[in-house]
Formats: sequence, C-alpha cells, structure tokens
Amino acid sequence: MELSVRAIAYGFGATLVVGLLSGLTVPFTNMTLPTIGYVLTGIIGGLVAGYVVTTGTTDGAINGLVATTLGGIFVAIGLVLFNILFTGLFFGLTTFAASIVIIVLAGVPGALGGALGSMMKNRSAERAGRPAA
Repeated sequence: MELSVRAIAYGFGATLVVGLLSGLTVPFTNMTLPTIGYVLTGIIGGLVAGYVVTTGTTDGAINGLVATTLGGIFVAIGLVLFNILFTGLFFGLTTFAASIVIIVLAGVPGALGGALGSMMKNRSAERAGRPAA
C-alpha cells in the first residue's frame, strides 16, 4: 500500500472543483437527489487519483478514497460556513450533520473511481508497450 502525494493532490483538486461547481453543472440535484452530485464528484476525483497512481489497482482505490474524502471534508467545511453565515446557526449545524453523510457517500465512489482509474492507466500502458505488427 503506497500513498502517492501527487495522486492525492490531483484527486483532491478534482474533487474540490467538481464539488464546488456541481450545483452549477447539474442544477437542482441538491433538491431532488442530493447523492447524485456527491457520487459523481467522488467517482471523478477517484478516477483522477487512480489514473495518476502507477502501482496497482489497490493503491488506486486507496488513493482515490483518501483524495475524495479530503476533498469532501473541505467542500463540507465551505458549505457549513456558508450556511452559518447566511442562514443561521440551526441550518449550519443541520448542514454539518448532513455533511458527515456526504463525506461517506463521496468516499466510497472515490475508492471505486480510483480502482477504475488505475485499471485504465494499466490498460493504456499495456497497449503502448505492444509492438506494431
């Protein structure tokens, strides 16, 4: 098991960007199905982290999990602070309770995305190593 700081940083950045922009790109998902945005965010962040890892599928899954969990924590902190400032303490604390569930929901797809990303990287490396006929 190897944690790659570069892979975690790339996955964290992707999770942070997609997590903050998901309301703009997938409108009204927070009102109808709040888990769709976080699952998609987790998969994308995990894919990025897993693609950067070169040591195997298990390491891709672990790095994807760590990257999306860290990204989910920072997105949740931003949402909680935003809600406390603009809607009050009660809604901010409610958002904090919901953000714990959101972090878990983003972490599991992040591990799946990390495994898929590292498998994609291994498959493209195998193709590049094949001699032309």
